[in-house]
Amino acid sequence: MSIRTIALIVVGVLAAIFLILNWSVFAQPASFYFVVGTISVPVGLVMLGLIALVTLGYAIFLGIWQSRLLMDYRRQSKELQAQRSLADDAEASRFTALTALVKEEMAKQDARLEAAFTALRNELKDTEHSIAATLGEMDDRQRRLNGETML
Repeated sequence: MSIRTIALIVVGVLAAIFLILNWSVFAQPASFYFVVGTISVPVGLVMLGLIALVTLGYAIFLGIWQSRLLMDYRRQSKELQAQRSLADDAEASRFTALTALVKEEMAKQDARLEAAFTALRNELKDTEHSIAATLGEMDDRQRRLNGETML
């Protein structure tokens, strides 16, 4: 139980005890004057009616206040859900854009690597041809030198 509920129960119990102890005073009739006439009723009945009227007014006020708070809460909840959906959509679009960017960069990198490998292969072939030509030339020189000294 909350502190407010306990305090309300304590006040109610104290009021009931006060009413029971002073019932003889509350039950005595009194004359009440109105604009149109006079009425003779017990004071306790008048006080009970006034308390009931104030309690009813307070209950109506609390009901209206609670319903307004509930409507505000629902409205804010819907707005928060809409904002959350917008944020999720924005995040998803950012991830999609990032994925596309990464794929594009990977494709560019693949193209650059392929071009570098092609250039390296061509360079290796040129080097191989150059070495083969040099070796062939050296072989021819060796043969000529060997052939000239033998004759």
